[in-house]
Amino acid sequence: MTDSNGDRPAISRRDLLRTAGAAGAAALIPDAVGAVTEETSAIASHTAAPKRLAGSPAPSDTGPLLAGPLTNLTASETEILSAMVDRLIPTDELGPGALDAGVLQYIDRALSEAESDSAEAYRSGLAALDTYSRYTRGGPFIDLSTMDQDSVLIDVQIGAATGAGVGFVGSSGSFFNMVRSHTWQGMFGDPKYGGNTDFAGWDLIDYPGVRLRMSPEDQKLLEVDRLDAVRRSAYDFSIFE
Repeated sequence: MTDSNGDRPAISRRDLLRTAGAAGAAALIPDAVGAVTEETSAIASHTAAPKRLAGSPAPSDTGPLLAGPLTNLTASETEILSAMVDRLIPTDELGPGALDAGVLQYIDRALSEAESDSAEAYRSGLAALDTYSRYTRGGPFIDLSTMDQDSVLIDVQIGAATGAGVGFVGSSGSFFNMVRSHTWQGMFGDPKYGGNTDFAGWDLIDYPGVRLRMSPEDQKLLEVDRLDAVRRSAYDFSIFE
């Protein structure tokens, strides 16, 4: 597959997301799943962690926004986070994106529980992101075109989102990495934790699902992408009740 100019191979969005593979899918399932059998570890080692997704294509210049506030964020903060998450993994012709997969709900739950210490970092970071957008692109982040949103997010990612009164605490890259990490977790983690709605993330990357055993035949099918998917939470197994 080549790009439109025929100069070099093009990497599809699915290829990029599939590098998240089981590494992302297994991020929020019990450690015991990977220790039940040696065969199970073959799934987790099938792919590596994903690269930056800012700049991924979207079918239009406007993305869906969540209207109401989350438990831990105001309505305005929720809109900014919604737009940011939508650019990290947008919905397109290949399947649902982060918003459709319930990533915002996952993040909100995480900020109420395991990641409660990050709630203030989200609030200050989202305010700084919006301030930087106004300062450098002439408008609030949610009103920018997707191209300008991606450009802003790249600045934030590489730590270049600076300037008088922007407001990032430390490097803007730390904020970007936090949100990106939580977006992957919500997209590809176990749905028990509030994301990966209807296993949308696993379907998108063709993740074969949580298994307690892998036969040699299963491993062979996995290696040629012919292993039938198992769509169930790790917590559906009685061992984790």
